[in-house]
Amino acid sequence: MFHAVFERQARRSFELVNQHDYDSLLASAIPNIHHRFSGDHALAGDRHDAAHLRLWFERLHRLMPGLTLTVTDVWVGGGVRKTTVIVRWKAKATLLDGLPYENHGVHVIQLRNRKVISIEVDEDSQAVACGLERQARSGLSEALAIPIAS
Repeated sequence: MFHAVFERQARRSFELVNQHDYDSLLASAIPNIHHRFSGDHALAGDRHDAAHLRLWFERLHRLMPGLTLTVTDVWVGGGVRKTTVIVRWKAKATLLDGLPYENHGVHVIQLRNRKVISIEVDEDSQAVACGLERQARSGLSEALAIPIAS
């Protein structure tokens, strides 16, 4: 039964990202959450606290303003005290050059006592880097910024 609760929570968290509701999203995390986004680009790197994760989400919205994440699968393992949630997703956006951006990936989310303690994101990092380069060529200089890290 609790697996269904965690699956609904995971799906809801992706909806919150799509709605840019970072307050609600971060309310389910511990203050020193660890967030890792793979690659070598402005969205890559490691964050070790909710404040820097908020900055990262805000940058994500600025760099990919029309991004929509769609959850395709959710797997939940463990118990209430120690839970692992794996979410497979697809991403779509139209970039500033008018052309589509698409990606796919997996989040591995660790929870302890119902609070998110870590999120590891694995996606096609080359697609992210190319998309950000396209955004930079269209005038969005932040797309080439150094990663937000803590």
